[in-house]
Amino acid sequence: MTPNPFLGVLLHWCGGLASGSFYVPYKGVKKWSWETYWLVGGIFSWIICPWAFAYFMTNDLFGVLAQQSMSTLWWTYFFGVLWGLGGLTYGLTMRFLGLSLGTGVALGYCAAFGTLVPPIFKALTPNFFVFAGSANILDLIKSNSGQVTLAGVGVCMVGIAIAAMAGYVKESQMPEEQKKKSIKEFNFKKGILVATFCGIMSACFAFALQAGKGINAASLAAHTNPIWTGLPALPVLLLGGFTTNFIWCVLLNVKNGSGYQYLASHVKPEHAHHGGTGSEHAPAETAAMSAGAVDLKIPVLPNYLFSALAGTTWYFQFFFYTMGATQMVPYDFASWTLHMSSIIIFATMWGWIFHEWKGSSKKAHLLIAGGIATLILSTVVIGLGTAMSGGKSFSQIVHMLFGGA
Repeated sequence: MTPNPFLGVLLHWCGGLASGSFYVPYKGVKKWSWETYWLVGGIFSWIICPWAFAYFMTNDLFGVLAQQSMSTLWWTYFFGVLWGLGGLTYGLTMRFLGLSLGTGVALGYCAAFGTLVPPIFKALTPNFFVFAGSANILDLIKSNSGQVTLAGVGVCMVGIAIAAMAGYVKESQMPEEQKKKSIKEFNFKKGILVATFCGIMSACFAFALQAGKGINAASLAAHTNPIWTGLPALPVLLLGGFTTNFIWCVLLNVKNGSGYQYLASHVKPEHAHHGGTGSEHAPAETAAMSAGAVDLKIPVLPNYLFSALAGTTWYFQFFFYTMGATQMVPYDFASWTLHMSSIIIFATMWGWIFHEWKGSSKKAHLLIAGGIATLILSTVVIGLGTAMSGGKSFSQIVHMLFGGA
């Protein structure tokens, strides 16, 4: 198969669109608590779609997995569990900060730690097979390409700070009623803490993909079309993410008494205001709000359909990402850059469509726009540094991208 970088760019942007848009269908869910619709959507994200697409799009999926050592399967799964914590808190970040600010901050951290953590661990554990393909942080510091990459991480941190300042200005200037209209649970301090944890744990996805390289190679040997060879590792990896989210959601179902919602036709009065834009962790508040509630009927079928759509959309980010990565040679250095920047752009677009920043000051609008632009710039700088690691100078890379190889 001859790589097609232009097709790779389009596929990565499709993945970014999927990731930046997946939370939108959840806004159509009514009278379900967050843990209920998050778990229903997650079953499609982490179980149904990965197995279905890997089974139908690749050759001998179960035979390929059976060939793998327990070490390969375990580490792919284990890092998926840790990454699942990041995925779980990504959903919480959306609830507390909204689509535009939440995505910008969480993915800013993800870009930074996803770049820094592998080379740091490579230095600490040089013989661990998971990090065999990673750079060493000490080597990065000594090389021009490494210095550019680290500079990009610094730019990323600046972007996070600008986006965080935008959130602070928004919170301090907007009336509480206006904030709650667009983001029911807007909480700047809690959201920043959750987004930080999310970004750090999401770096484990890179470890899981590295640990699953043997699965991809075995699928290629089984005569799977090269463009689909990234799919067979996803069921193992995402099963780890499902484990984390399943445990957390079930615990919340028990704690909040919301487990009945999966099969119930009517919601309890104290849960009447829950949904894709509602709250489930403030029972006293929602109980007070429910005093005037009349309609307790749960739209069961629409809720399942919206959750399934959200979960499937979420999965497609990695479906397209694995396809795009196969097409980017010799431009594969740009894969993560394209993915991160496109997610941020599309999520910010949705945030503005849903008026998450309506009513905030001009200063807040300028700050969030500047923060998002800085985050996008950081991914470009990181990608440039990665490109330079191949021995090409900055001028050679510019010529390769815009003037032909």
